[in-house]
Amino acid sequence: MALVATGVTVVTVADGRDDVGATVSAFGSVSTAPPIVSVSVGSDGYMAEVIEEVGAFAVSVLGAGQRALAGRFSAEGRPSARLLVSGQPHHRGGHTRALVLDEALAALECSVRQRVEVGDHTVFFADVVDLPAVVGEGPALVRRAGRYHAVD
Repeated sequence: MALVATGVTVVTVADGRDDVGATVSAFGSVSTAPPIVSVSVGSDGYMAEVIEEVGAFAVSVLGAGQRALAGRFSAEGRPSARLLVSGQPHHRGGHTRALVLDEALAALECSVRQRVEVGDHTVFFADVVDLPAVVGEGPALVRRAGRYHAVD
């Protein structure tokens, strides 16, 4: 599966105590009417726990120039998402209060409708409740064969 190119996103959650975020490439569209997306995260990780608890998250779709940011959010033992976006233009989503990256190619705010445990991952199906304004443009960032690549 590492040979399948996938888009790279940063998923963030505001859980009341802190901001949590992770780089996620297992993200996709499920339905257009109504707009529903899926995001898959490791079941044993804190991200699955906090998405389950809060029931909402934001997704920032990364552009090719955001490789370093993708690396920050994928590092083990990473600090608060607020520290990871330090120096990066961002704002809080109006519906989820989760961090949204202003220079992302696209952004979504989502409300969990269903969760399914599959193998060692939890897949969250979520309604898209808003499309926050972002200003990114240019090639998308994808992950293939364990590396990041730019795709027009």
